[in-house]
Amino acid sequence: MRVCTITVRSGSKGVLGKNWRPLLGLPLFAYSVLQAAESGLFDRIAVSSDAPEVLLSAAQYGATDVVERPGELALDTAGKLPAIVHAVLEVEATIGRRFSTVVDLDATSPLRLREDIVGAVALLETQGLESVITGAEARRSPYFNLVEADPETGFVEVSKRPKNPVLRRQDVPRAFDMNASVYVWDRDALVASPGVFFPTTKLYEMPANRSQDIDSEFDFQIVSWIMESRKG
Repeated sequence: MRVCTITVRSGSKGVLGKNWRPLLGLPLFAYSVLQAAESGLFDRIAVSSDAPEVLLSAAQYGATDVVERPGELALDTAGKLPAIVHAVLEVEATIGRRFSTVVDLDATSPLRLREDIVGAVALLETQGLESVITGAEARRSPYFNLVEADPETGFVEVSKRPKNPVLRRQDVPRAFDMNASVYVWDRDALVASPGVFFPTTKLYEMPANRSQDIDSEFDFQIVSWIMESRKG
């Protein structure tokens, strides 16, 4: 059995109320719920939130379960993983069955397509992995043109030195930007030790034009433009 979670916290520092802000006529979080439903992969789709307006409207977009997010899991200092695990356990307790695969679709990443969800889930399940993340090829390589500044001296150096000197960016290992779009876990691995990276974590690659996450007003404008372009 598979469960999809969409966690929708009411607080937002970068864009006020962004998770339910209208985007081309729908609240932002609704795109992730609709995509989960349209994928046809999930036995349950759970929306977890501390926002009453989200919990009241989630079912109309395809959520099978709404989970009230406890206050301590909705603070600015609270991480997302505990909220995901909480939602999974709450739904399992409700239906009396245990899931095998957990998928989280980030509410701020509406550009993903069905094929991205299907591909990430298939990667985990066919290879027996503990987790799968998604990302796009990095525009800046940590081996070549991404630098770090020493906090004391201010001097900079390349973030990651290759084992052997290289002269061309194309000769260093490929690096990826995590896009926070799709996370997939083996259920038991996630519950036993909530985390993103495990010994058998792999990345499902997505193109840059489906990898824009909304963390700022500028991001919101970019995503709006891309989605308008898709409609055209």
